[in-house]
Amino acid sequence: MTFARRAPLVLAPAVAGLALAGCAWGGPPAASATAPAAGPALSGDLVVFAAASLQRTFSVIGDELMAQHPGLRVTFNFGSSGTLTQQLLAGAPADVYASASTRTMADAAAVTNRPQVVAHNSLVIAVPAGNPAGVTGLADFTRADLELALCDESAPCGAAARTVFARAGLVPAPDTYGQDATATLALVTRDEVDAALVYRTDAIAAGDAVETVPVPQAVDVVNDYATATTKDAKNPAAAQAFVDLVLSPAGQKVLTDAGFAVDASTAAR
Repeated sequence: MTFARRAPLVLAPAVAGLALAGCAWGGPPAASATAPAAGPALSGDLVVFAAASLQRTFSVIGDELMAQHPGLRVTFNFGSSGTLTQQLLAGAPADVYASASTRTMADAAAVTNRPQVVAHNSLVIAVPAGNPAGVTGLADFTRADLELALCDESAPCGAAARTVFARAGLVPAPDTYGQDATATLALVTRDEVDAALVYRTDAIAAGDAVETVPVPQAVDVVNDYATATTKDAKNPAAAQAFVDLVLSPAGQKVLTDAGFAVDASTAAR
């Protein structure tokens, strides 16, 4: 599949986990999307399946789209991209899909239209505030005396972690796996593990609850986030409007304010 560059699993029920835009998160990023509405008014329901690490930003963008179109109701299903792809292939109804990697987006090619890369993310080590275990780098993930967490390898953050360790010549010894980056980070904020490898955006969102340790080996292991409307979208006009808002300068600013990297050509258009 061609991507346009602008810059053990259990399937949940088709609509499991759907939440109103902006719910279940400790406040939005500082920026809000403010792109003007264009074209006819949109209405009805819009269902967006998106990687868990997009929850904070997509909730803001969804709120803005609803503000532009009061007759529109945006709901989200956030989760592991691997799980979301399987749900879509099994027939779960969605209008938009946003994955944390082009690989999982390509896996969903049978049910999505042409995807576009919208942002990029990389990994950092997250530790509880104060770093009580004294974690200093990737090599600490081989220590048997620490409680360590990684994302499940079915999730893009887990696949990225596997690549990082392979390039570093290290064999990690995790004690537990999170189903996605957000769930993995929660193990750190609850002091259940000494360290976890997560997306930098999730670590930023956690604020003072965690500290981060840089991972130089992860600099070149970047996840490209892609989004697409679905072939069987029940609200195709709203689906395209949502994708357009994500790709707009206002939407790209929401992403960059949350710590994502975006392509300059996309952010400036």
